[in-house]
Amino acid sequence: MRSTRLDLALETGALPLPDAGSIVVFRPRLGDDLSALPKDRLLIVQGFKPDHDHFAAKGYRTALTPGTGHAAALVCLPRAKAEARALLADACAALPLGAPVIVDGQKTDGVDALYKELRTLGPVSEALSKAHGKIFTFPASAALQGWAAAPRRIEGGFLTAPGVFSADAPDRGSALLAEALPAKLPARVVDLGAGWGYLSQHILTRDGVRELHLVEAEAAALDCARQNITDARAQFHWADATSWQVPHLAGAVVCNPPFHTTRDADPMLGVAFLKAAAKMLAPDGTLWLVANRHLPYDPVLKAAFREVEDIGSDRAFRIIRASYPNRR
Repeated sequence: MRSTRLDLALETGALPLPDAGSIVVFRPRLGDDLSALPKDRLLIVQGFKPDHDHFAAKGYRTALTPGTGHAAALVCLPRAKAEARALLADACAALPLGAPVIVDGQKTDGVDALYKELRTLGPVSEALSKAHGKIFTFPASAALQGWAAAPRRIEGGFLTAPGVFSADAPDRGSALLAEALPAKLPARVVDLGAGWGYLSQHILTRDGVRELHLVEAEAAALDCARQNITDARAQFHWADATSWQVPHLAGAVVCNPPFHTTRDADPMLGVAFLKAAAKMLAPDGTLWLVANRHLPYDPVLKAAFREVEDIGSDRAFRIIRASYPNRR
């Protein structure tokens, strides 16, 4: 869908690109086709590890931060409004004043509302609508400085950032899982999909823990975790949790797995987390899991573990303990 709008905008002249200079592309996703743009001039800024690795494998230059002095920017809108605003502020800061900022997004990601808001702040081009989304441009200016990403402190003193999961408060499922963890845990524990470190903080209060691996695919969330978790037992890994290799088999994995990367639910993402967790565990290891009640995890858990038990629940979540992974 993004490529449809890019192609049309370039063909019709609605999107004039500078003749020279680098073009920084913020947060494109796996599956986005950027072939309409000059590949040798692109810098992909993406902090989500699977998407970052996808573009790196295709030969694009990649980075976590944009730097400055680019000729143009393309912002691929995320669905979180605060993150979208922060990306637009970053784009303006990465360009000389007046350089073009290209904005592309789906209606479901709030592109219409953002377009209207930007028009109250300065000049904005006419929007080209196609494939349930819009693409438009505006000149980089200082008007968006107030939208720049600002870390915030939330309940419990945790630091979070715009766009990370559960940025406004601890997730209810994670809170239930934290309460259900036993008083003593094994020496080596993995927090799989650690986010900004809520569960890790609780894991480190349990007796027996000597080594905790925080595995998180979103760089911004992991940066927050480094601020929130200062215990020397913690080790931080920017990695795709579904393919990360544990240095040594763990006695426990604690997990609140995601089940979507877009607006649409994808239970197979959570399934991939569960299968990865089973491979990380020692033969007598245990997975401590919270899951939305409607997710179809039971067949996967029963195939991957010899013992599976519900140990708590509420109207929305189940807390599950799965032990003794099968070595098939």
